[in-house]
Formats: sequence, structure tokens, C-alpha cells
Amino acid sequence: MSREEPDPEFEDLIHHIQQSRGVDFRGYKRTSLRRRILLRMQEVGAESFAAYQAFLEVHPQEFVELLNTVLINVTSFFRDAEAWEILRDEVVPHILARCEPDEPIRVWSVGCASGEEPYSMAILFAEALGLNEFCRRVKIYATDLDDHALAIARHASYGEREVEGVPPALLAKYFENTNGSYVVLRELRKSVIFGRHNVVFDAPISRIDLLSCRNLLIYLETDTQNVVLPRLHYALQDDGYLFLGKAETQLARSKLFRPLNSRHRIFSKVPQEWRRSAGGSLLASADPRDAGPAQQLKMLESIIDNVPTAHLVVDLAGTLIFANMTARRMLEVGEADIGRPFQDLPISYRPSELRSRIDLVRAELKPVHLESQEFLRPSATPMRLAIDIVPLIERNGDIYATLLTFIDNTRIDQLQRELEATQESLETTIEELQSANEELETTNEELQSTNEELETTNEELQSTNEELETMNEELRSTAEEMEASNEELRQQSEDATRYRTHSESILRSINTGIVVLDTDLTVRSWNRWSENTWGMRADEVIGQPFLSLEIGLPVHLLENGLQDVILRGDTESERVLSGVDRRGRSVTCRIRLSPLLYQSHAVHGVVLIAEDITEQVEREEYTRQLGRLVGQSLNEVYFLEPTSLRFLLVNKGAEKKLGYSLAQLRQFALTDFMPDVPASAVQNLVATIVQGDKAEVVFETRIKSASGASYPAEICMQYFGKESPPVVLALLHDTTERQLLDS
Repeated sequence: MSREEPDPEFEDLIHHIQQSRGVDFRGYKRTSLRRRILLRMQEVGAESFAAYQAFLEVHPQEFVELLNTVLINVTSFFRDAEAWEILRDEVVPHILARCEPDEPIRVWSVGCASGEEPYSMAILFAEALGLNEFCRRVKIYATDLDDHALAIARHASYGEREVEGVPPALLAKYFENTNGSYVVLRELRKSVIFGRHNVVFDAPISRIDLLSCRNLLIYLETDTQNVVLPRLHYALQDDGYLFLGKAETQLARSKLFRPLNSRHRIFSKVPQEWRRSAGGSLLASADPRDAGPAQQLKMLESIIDNVPTAHLVVDLAGTLIFANMTARRMLEVGEADIGRPFQDLPISYRPSELRSRIDLVRAELKPVHLESQEFLRPSATPMRLAIDIVPLIERNGDIYATLLTFIDNTRIDQLQRELEATQESLETTIEELQSANEELETTNEELQSTNEELETTNEELQSTNEELETMNEELRSTAEEMEASNEELRQQSEDATRYRTHSESILRSINTGIVVLDTDLTVRSWNRWSENTWGMRADEVIGQPFLSLEIGLPVHLLENGLQDVILRGDTESERVLSGVDRRGRSVTCRIRLSPLLYQSHAVHGVVLIAEDITEQVEREEYTRQLGRLVGQSLNEVYFLEPTSLRFLLVNKGAEKKLGYSLAQLRQFALTDFMPDVPASAVQNLVATIVQGDKAEVVFETRIKSASGASYPAEICMQYFGKESPPVVLALLHDTTERQLLDS
């Protein structure tokens, strides 16, 4: 029964996985492999193998999920406990017994997944040897294709569920409980070496005492199993042990291993002898006497199937009688094509016409070599093949078949083309470099000329630099002088600011109106007294024509005086104006107009000083009125000099009573008219008011007039020391009538 034709898209996907991740699934059972890949395709929604390949190219993280699905990492500590007990009780003691005390012990766990199995091996040997001796002698190699699983294994941290198979005593002894996770002891971890390895294609690890390959062979094709088992056999010591899974029965009839415990799939290695067949091939058998022609043919086919080159054999009748595994995969030749006429197969004319060349080889009995033949495959990338057609000749010299060997030189051809392209590019580059070199020589000459010019320029620049340094020193000196000037100006500015502030403060504090006008009679300054008196703020009047201000004062009457001051410059004028202040009170102001002069003595405006003399005018008027009344009074009123009591001023009544004029009276003292009173007594009384002991003195005496007659009088004296000059006021009242009434 012929095998199912391969699906080109599926095979391309397998090839892509191998190229991208180095995982070769060619030896896996196609049915199982296809089923697991389809599971991932359903998960991501890919409808075909080509679509899934495109998805992998765009989403490389999908490789992790794919490998986790295909490489089923089902494992646990001490899985199948009875089998591990046999290892502990029979296999491990035997290994320790036949090894020398210092001889290393090597263990290999193939398909170790997340590490439970190799760590179980480590615990077995640590229990048998003791931890220190185990660390010194035992090396455990643990390999797998799944990088993610290997990362977990190296971390050696497992959950409570994952360590259920570990006996409690061993769990406490060889694990550390950290944050709810169980971590394998560091000493055990150091003895377990994890690595990525493909047991189908990679070279096996050698000199192994115990090899565990559990539940891996069941996923491989029979042909691939036939490749793997000899590799496992080769890896073991002559008395080494192989530990398989319960479902693996491939060694039931194998001559490479003998069962130690068939139920639990524990085998020991059967040493093999290697010999050469009549054709020169190496054949292995458990007993050299058992190696017959059939066995030799089987071994020969196995070897040819596993070489990396494709081989076809065509007999003299033109029938394809052999195609190795590489040829079936590379040239798309199926098992159904074996026995068919070679000329009916596409490979007979693609990539090159081979039928005529086979005839030529048969006729001339000479090999033919075809180089770099392009092989176009409908479902895969094109290839470049080197083809050798060789006659197969019997010992008697007769040809009995033709061997066609196909070598994939795609990469070599690609490298050759790249090399040729690179060589052409280099030649072009060399020509460009030569041209560039000539240009550089020309440029070099120009640069030399330019260099000479630059040297000349440099000398000029040095001279200029010296001049600039001299100028810089001068500028530095000037800068220092300017800094000093700036400091002086700053000081002057501060002084001016202080002076201005001081002046403004004085102007605000003076209880007199001060208004500064320019030559156009525009207000330039307006102090606080002016604001308070006329009810207009400075910001309202500054900049306004003075004569147009309505401030309750008839300022238009000052126009002529202002013009005179501006025109003459050295004159001052004064006027008294009456007006109304902001409260509606009548005021009388004395206005003084002075020129505003600067150092040049040029007139820059007018300073108007307004003084409120309302009370002064009222007092003067009152004084005049009082003087008139006192002067016309019939009572005698004397103003005396405080020390001598000489007459300074008298009213009309005094002149009439005394019989002297004012001019005459100024020659006398008051005491001259009081013959009955000593002058010193009167002066003593006056002294009391002058010194402030009394406010006034009142006494009675007789006054003698110019006619010689005398009359009684009462005199009241007061001292006014604040007057200029100080005076004593004496009010004299004639008491003649009062005395008559009293009598």
C-alpha cells in the first residue's frame, strides 16, 4: 500500500519552521504533527498552511505557542513511581558498583521538557551517593527542542501541584520553599546541564551511563525511529541503561538493547561489533554470524536514506528502482514513483533533460556532471542543483544501473552570484577610487597653494591680532573710565532722586500754595496745599493752561503780572486776590510771582506762591477798628515802656486829661504824674506782671495834670511781652464821681 502523497504547503511550512527556529520535524509522524499544527491554525484563524506560514512571519511570537502545542511537555517528578523504584533499587546500584570511586557518572535526559525528570534523576543519585559525592561525580545532561521549557527548567521553581509526586521527606531535603514555590537546591541545579538538542539530527552525547528518553519515540516515524535508536545505542556505555516510556514498544525485537524490565521499559545496551561488508559498507550486528545479505541491504538503505544528498537509481530498462529519503523530499518523488518509467517522471526533464544524458553515460560508461541547474518547484522556492550521472558497473565490467546524485548548491550559487556582484562593485569602486585619487592630487596641489595663502593671511591676522590686543587694552581702560563715570552718574542720579523726593516732600509739606508754570503759562507743578484749597488734583491740572483753570480764584487778573515776570525775568510782583475755596469759604490770598531761573539765568517759567492771608487781613481790620475805638475813647489808655514806664503811645482821652500832646508825653514817665506814689513802688508792681507772677495789677492813686489839678484814678496794668517791642498797657479810670457817690 503506497503512502499518502505529501502536501506541498505543509512541507513548506515544516521547512520554514526548521529555517526560522532550527526545529526539524521531518522525522515526526505526519498525522500527529499535522493534527497539532491544525489546532494552532484554528486558534489564530489561519485557513491554510500557507496562510499560517505568513502569520508566523508577521507574528514570530506564535512560534512559542506552536512549539508548546507540538512538543507536548507532559512530565512530572517521579512519573510512574514503580519504574523509578526499579531505577533506584536495581539500575543505580549497578551503575555505582561497576564504576570506580573517582569515575564520573553521566546521565542524559532526552526531551527533558520543564526539568522534572532530570531533577528526579539527580535526587536518585544524591540519595545513593550523598549530596557532596553526588556534586563531585554526577553530571546530568538534559536536552529538549523547546527553549521556553528549558528556561523553566533552568529556573527550577515549581508550584505545589507540580511537586505532588515528590515524597515529603525528599521534598523537605532537596527543595527550598520560597514564597509558595519549591526551588530545587542549588547543589543539585549545578550538576544538571540544560541545552537545546535535536536527537534526530544532532550528534549524540557519548559515554552515558543512564539515558532517559521517555515518550519521544512514539511521535516519530518508523524510519526516524530507526535513525534515533542507533544514536541512543551509540551514546551509552557498553553496560549503560536506556529508560523509555510505558507506551514505547519499539525495542521489543531490537538487537541493540536487551530488556531489564519490559513492563517499565528499562533496557540495557547490547554491545555491537562493526565490520565491513563485501561492498565496503560498515554494518553492525549483535552477532557477526547473523549479518546476512538482507541485513546488509537494510543497513545500506538506512545509511543512504540519511545522507544529505539526493540519490536516484535507474536500471537498464529505464525504470526508477530507488530513491532515498532526501530525493523523495527534495525532488518530490514519492514511493509510488518507484517502479515507474523514469521518462514519465517530471524529474527526467526538469531541471534538465536527463534521459539523453543517461543514454550517453550508458554508451560511454563515463560519468556526466551538470553544474548549477535551476530546479523550479511549484510549491517551494527554486533550487540550484549540481547533478552527477554515474554508471553502476559490476565486477565483470558490465553496467547494470545508473546512479543520479543531486546536490543542493542553492546557497553556494547564491553566494557565487553575490561574490560576482561584489567583485563587479569592487572593480567599479576601484575605478572610482582611481578617479578620485587623481582629483585628490589636483585638490592637494590647490590645497598647498591655498595653504601658502593662508600662511600669508595668518601673518596678517597675527599683526591684526596685536593691533586688536592694543585696542582691547585701550577699550578696557576706556571701559574702566566709563564704569567710573557710570558709577558717578549713578550716584548723581541717586542724589538727584533723593533731592527730587526731598523737594517734593517739602513742597507737599509747605502750608502755602506753590504752582510752577512754564513760559506758556502751562501748569507744571501743583502742590498739596493747592489741591486741598482749590479742590483739583495735580494730575487734573498739570499740562493745563493756568489762566483757564476754574479754581474759585480770579487767576485772569494775574495775566499781566505773569507776562511781566516772563518778559523781564528779574522782577517779582505781588498781588492780593479774593476768592472762594473748595468748601465755599471766602479766602484772601497774597500771590507772589517769581521767575523760574536756571543757572543760565534764562527765564523758564514762573513760580506762583499763594498764601492764605484771610485771618491776617481780618486781624488787621480788627486791629484798625480797635485802634480807632481806643483812640477815640474818653478813658485814658497808655502804652508804656516796661522798664522806665515812659509813654510810648496814648489815646485822645489821655492827652485831654493830662493836658499834654503825645509828643510831649513821650518825654515823661507815668510815675511823673503820680506825686503821692514812689516810682519804685510802681516799678515793683510792674515787675510782678513782667516776670509773670501776675497777669495784671490794679491800684488806685492820684494823677496830677498839666494844670496842676489832680484827680483820683484806678489804674489797671497788663504786660504784653510778645509784642515787638514789649509794652505795658495801662488803663486809667477817673474815680472822682465814684468817690463822690461813696461820700
